[in-house]
Amino acid sequence: MPEEKYAFHASRWTAGNLFFPVRIEITRQHVIRIKPRLVGSDEESIAIAKVASVNIRTGWIWSDIRIDSSGGSNPITSHGHRKQDARQIRDLIERFQREQ
Repeated sequence: MPEEKYAFHASRWTAGNLFFPVRIEITRQHVIRIKPRLVGSDEESIAIAKVASVNIRTGWIWSDIRIDSSGGSNPITSHGHRKQDARQIRDLIERFQREQ
C-alpha cells in the first residue's frame, strides 16, 4: 500500500524561491521542509507526534508558515505559500495527530 504523501510548493514569485522553491511534504509520520539547491537539497523534518503548533501568517496573497516542535528543535519555517495551501498543511497535521 503506497504511503499517503502531500506536497506543497512555495511560489517562485516570493523572496528566496525564484530558482529553487521550498517544498513542504506531509506524511502520516513526518513534516518535511525541502529546499533544493544547485546540487542536492537541504531537508528538515519533524515527526507528526512531535509537532506542538502550526502558525500561519497571511498577507494579501501569500502566507508564511511556522511549524513548532515539542522536542525543542528549531521550527520549520517557509514563506510564499498560497493561503489555501497553508490551511491545508495545518489541517493535515491536525488530522494525522488525531489518528495516532
